[in-house]
Amino acid sequence: MSTNLSDISIFPRRESEARSYCRGFDTVFVSAKGSEMTSHDGTRYIDFLAGCSSLNYGHNDPDLKAALIDHIQADGIAHGLDMHTDTKAAFIETFEKQILAPRDMPHKLMFTGPTGANAVEAAMKIARKSTGRTNIIAFTNGFHGVTQGALAATGNGYHRGGAGTSLNGVTRMPYDDYLADNGDTTAYLEAMLEDQSSGLDAPAAFILETVQGEGGLNAASPEWLNRIADLAKKSGALLIIDDVQAGCGRTGKFFSFEDMGISPDIITMAKSVSGFGLPMGLVLVKPEHDVMGPAEHNGTFRGNNHAFVTARVAIEKFWADDRFEQDIKRRAELVTQGLQTIADMVPNAYLKGRGMMIGVDVGCGELAGDICALAFERGLIVETSGPRDEVVKILAPLTTPDETLSAGMDILIGAARHIVNTQKIAAE
Repeated sequence: MSTNLSDISIFPRRESEARSYCRGFDTVFVSAKGSEMTSHDGTRYIDFLAGCSSLNYGHNDPDLKAALIDHIQADGIAHGLDMHTDTKAAFIETFEKQILAPRDMPHKLMFTGPTGANAVEAAMKIARKSTGRTNIIAFTNGFHGVTQGALAATGNGYHRGGAGTSLNGVTRMPYDDYLADNGDTTAYLEAMLEDQSSGLDAPAAFILETVQGEGGLNAASPEWLNRIADLAKKSGALLIIDDVQAGCGRTGKFFSFEDMGISPDIITMAKSVSGFGLPMGLVLVKPEHDVMGPAEHNGTFRGNNHAFVTARVAIEKFWADDRFEQDIKRRAELVTQGLQTIADMVPNAYLKGRGMMIGVDVGCGELAGDICALAFERGLIVETSGPRDEVVKILAPLTTPDETLSAGMDILIGAARHIVNTQKIAAE
């Protein structure tokens, strides 16, 4: 497919300097299907970014698309604030039956504004109102959004600098394995909580990602997560798991904390929860903490009825049994093997992450950026992650066919080999 674009200079001429992804992927995309995107000149790219994990089921899944088209053609509700609609009821019933009930989760659903950051804002407000406390404990390298409250919990200095004002109400603590000597960070946190002279205000909640998506794919161990959950309960704080990027199968299970032995009080979701890349934010909250009054956290676009349609079909299609989980596991092994090939080329490089949320830390942002840039020239969309952009990060759609996944990894390996050879980086 080829589309004539009369003047692509419209983007730098009229779009804000805040634009970001387009700077690394400098072309104009016109169509997408499955795990591939096509640009205006007909060039096809394998997509290992997937809308930053907003497209876990790929671009334009045919069953989700058909359901959405049918809904639109029948003049189904497009916008309804938070009013009762048939599509909302069908989604909630399906989510209850396929996701919550099998996991013995009593959580209620709160539909927020259509972003992950808005879900995080709501979660923090719920925790503060439920506990009567104001302090939130967040963790190093955590990323929870760039709106004011969520940004206070985000560690990245560049994004924090964009606030233009002080960011309050959050205390930062070291994440799992953050300390250079591999010391037990939960022991430090426990000491701070128990010492009345530590200066640590009693927390309303702990908020964390089980795998830090933007922070460099740091993956918390089950042992660390259980210690954090115990400390939250002991201190009277709620446990918020931010599953915006790591959820919906990205780490292997629907929720990233499954099989970890923890039961979060609040869970934030967005990105792939709609199944189709449609905006949708969702907070799961245990009933005893469902304390917000009517419209106390609201928004004109809470409850996207088009997203309800596709989200329901996605759950029915992919989560009715464990076959999709097995597919994710197999594909994760293919990606892991390819990334290990790259790690073997670079001194001290190593793999990070879990499931299909995995990457290779090459130790240098410039090197990782060069690899991703050359991969794009050769037909692969892939990005970096980490505090210095030192991690080559794979977020391929979970539905990517094995042959496409292998083709994409071949491009990435070839790009890495070329850059390493050109820069004369000797593997140890």
